Amino acid sequence: MLIELRSVTRTYRMGSVDVHALRGIDLDVERNDYLAITGPSGSGKSTLMNILGCIDSPTSGRFLLEGRDVSQLSDRQLSRVRNAFVGFVFQTFNLMPRATALHNVEMPLIYAGHPGGRRRRMAREALERVGLGDRAHHRPNELSGGQRQRVAIARAIVNGPSLLLADEPTGNLDSATGSEIMQVFDELHRAGNTILLVTHEGYISEHASRLIQLHDGQVRTA
Repeated sequence: MLIELRSVTRTYRMGSVDVHALRGIDLDVERNDYLAITGPSGSGKSTLMNILGCIDSPTSGRFLLEGRDVSQLSDRQLSRVRNAFVGFVFQTFNLMPRATALHNVEMPLIYAGHPGGRRRRMAREALERVGLGDRAHHRPNELSGGQRQRVAIARAIVNGPSLLLADEPTGNLDSATGSEIMQVFDELHRAGNTILLVTHEGYISEHASRLIQLHDGQVRTA
């Protein structure tokens, strides 16, 4: 089992009010699963994604990643786990505007301490996987929105993460380009990647093999 959540809650304190973002989530994710997480605004999607991505920690409950309990790790420990095991794709791409596609993809490898030659080789291979090998030396302003998202996907997979998390990955793209990006995710899944994506678009969630619906911080269906 890649991921096990058991009775996971997340409560935030806002002034004098407790906000219960997650209310006892149980979830199992096998290797090479392809999950879509949906739900209305405020249902807990982003909070669940942050916990799965080791950005945040549960208030209570257990979160096992590859059999390791990461529920109560420190911020520094979570950062190490995040860099080693999780790849992120965001709606807004989050690319460095003055860096080339190749250097953007290299960034996780720099943090991981890989030497320069190996970094560049791994980054080129990741760009090839998403069909952008010929755009390695282009900067983001020289790329289309779809190409920028492909660079972001290459950056997410360059470390060979156990888990690929995508938060509204087609939200800033037109439907035709969004469909092309989803084909990239489909190819990565067929190659063995485990993918969890958050979306409110029905046609996007249809690409996944499992659908998780959240409502008021609880799993409605799984």
